[in-house]
Amino acid sequence: MNPFEQDPVALRTGFIGAGRLGTALAWSFAQHGLRVVAVASMIASDAEQLAALIAGCKVMTNGQSVVDACDLVFVTTPDGAIAETTARFHWRPGMAAVHCSGVTDVDALDHALRDGAMTGGFHPMQTFGDPAAAVRSLPGCTITIEAPEPLNVALVAIATRLECRVNRLPPGMRGRYHAAAGYASQFINVLFAEAATIWKSWGATEKHVAALTPLGPEVMEFYRVVCDRTIPLGMQRGAIDDDVAARLREILSRSVRCH
Repeated sequence: MNPFEQDPVALRTGFIGAGRLGTALAWSFAQHGLRVVAVASMIASDAEQLAALIAGCKVMTNGQSVVDACDLVFVTTPDGAIAETTARFHWRPGMAAVHCSGVTDVDALDHALRDGAMTGGFHPMQTFGDPAAAVRSLPGCTITIEAPEPLNVALVAIATRLECRVNRLPPGMRGRYHAAAGYASQFINVLFAEAATIWKSWGATEKHVAALTPLGPEVMEFYRVVCDRTIPLGMQRGAIDDDVAARLREILSRSVRCH
């Protein structure tokens, strides 16, 4: 029987790359009853740290040993090294290579695919600044999966076992997906920075067009763009009608013409 058609607990799982993401995922897998049996990393101390908290996990001297020992291998190197790393090893039918990058196409694993392995993507939509903190925050996180059957079934079962939500991604959409995710992650820093600029000014008593105008055209233009995007959302919720939407757009438009 194909190992990916069985309970994911039975899969022998390994990691090539023991950075923050790989370490957090491996620890999470082990805490949820999944078998992490092997790890290899260019930095031996990172592999040892990952394996130290997982019973039965062996530190391998090279990635090929991980491939040979496992059914499912997560290539958790930096994004730019995924294809090069995968191409170093001999893969086999009946196993799978999976990466955890949000933006890298699954075809970075094509060397494994040509060797007969299945390939896929498994991207947790959260930050991994600290592995221990990431393990605590992973339950409830969304994991985006791109994989053929039966690998897809196994990865969905793993994500469910981790208490995560599942988002399925069709091939060729990773760039668009990553850009969309950026609005809720990287761009939040921009919003905080804009809020801090306004907070520091305190020359105005309310955050609306009249109050923001003295802060300059760049602040005003950013505010206008963000507000303009909220108008359709308000209409969809029924909070505003067409007349109100038109008035809001006119006010925002006037603010631009004033500059």
